Amino acid sequence: MDTARTVRRKVTLALAVTLVGAVVAACSSSTTTTTTSPTGSATATSVKKGLTVYFIPKDTQNPYEVIADKGGQRALQELGGKVVVSSGTQDTAAAQIPSIQAAIQAHADAIVIAGNDPSALCPSLNQAATAGIKIVAFDSDISCGSSPVHLFINQANTEQIGTSEVDLLAKAIGSKGEIAILSAAASATNQNAWIGYMKQQLKKYPNMKLVSTVYGNDDPATSLTVLQGLLSAYPNLRGIISPTTVGISTAAQYLDTHKSLLSTLTLTGLGLPSQMKSYVHDGTVKQFELWNPDNLGYLAGYAAAGLASGSASLKADSKFEAGKLGSYTVLAPSATTGPSVVLGPPTVFDISNIDKFNF
Repeated sequence: MDTARTVRRKVTLALAVTLVGAVVAACSSSTTTTTTSPTGSATATSVKKGLTVYFIPKDTQNPYEVIADKGGQRALQELGGKVVVSSGTQDTAAAQIPSIQAAIQAHADAIVIAGNDPSALCPSLNQAATAGIKIVAFDSDISCGSSPVHLFINQANTEQIGTSEVDLLAKAIGSKGEIAILSAAASATNQNAWIGYMKQQLKKYPNMKLVSTVYGNDDPATSLTVLQGLLSAYPNLRGIISPTTVGISTAAQYLDTHKSLLSTLTLTGLGLPSQMKSYVHDGTVKQFELWNPDNLGYLAGYAAAGLASGSASLKADSKFEAGKLGSYTVLAPSATTGPSVVLGPPTVFDISNIDKFNF
């Protein structure tokens, strides 16, 4: 009797231990875990598996955008999800709208978009948000007011980009002479914001005069045409700022075959080291800037996955993890943008460091 009772107790205890272990295992296998923050509130620390994120670049042929999209793909691969890259071949809102509609039809979890127009995309993006799709803008923001509320992944501080471009050129040309800007699309939010700060910074250089701003629409042929028109209209031009990778590479290629212009003309802007390396080595371009577009797409991918999972939010000062890039803090809305995150400061490339970068 005592022996039988002892056996039953042991069996009961073993079953209890097994059940506790099963509960613990079930909890640990959940796709979203929580920890307690210093304030005592629960903070999600992981994201859902199997997410689908649509990346909608300005266009599918821009080398910069291709690199950024690959960064997003790498982020979602790490998180057990997937990226669908979809857009048109022209830098227009009309070319992007079908991709937004495709994301809605596919029941995507999030959209990451580089806006070709600040407001024309808003009705379609609002439809996506109404369908439960989280919206993230990167590279070029959208301006949709209160609907849809979205997160902007800013490649660098907007003011810093604009002012540093002017400072680089001022140093190169002795702070005097006529200058021009070769931009992308006239409606591009990021380009216009940078140009606005360029104009403010030029007030510090009274002997530098901005004579023209032209738009190449991030198309090499168009960029070359407007560049040639610029050089013809302003024969005394001392400097060109091209805050677009397509524009600066097109201008560098032209100047590389018209070396006589380099005795009086300096080119700078935002470029890809992989495209600009030969022009730096042969002296066509002395200095230019950029951030790592792969990291920009990677950060946008993590942000989109976090928002779709509830482990990231749009609240100011909230934080989320972005893989190898570490932790990021959401900034409060400003006069020009809603909730945002800044990737980091741009890097200045020149002969001393250009060979260290391959993107």
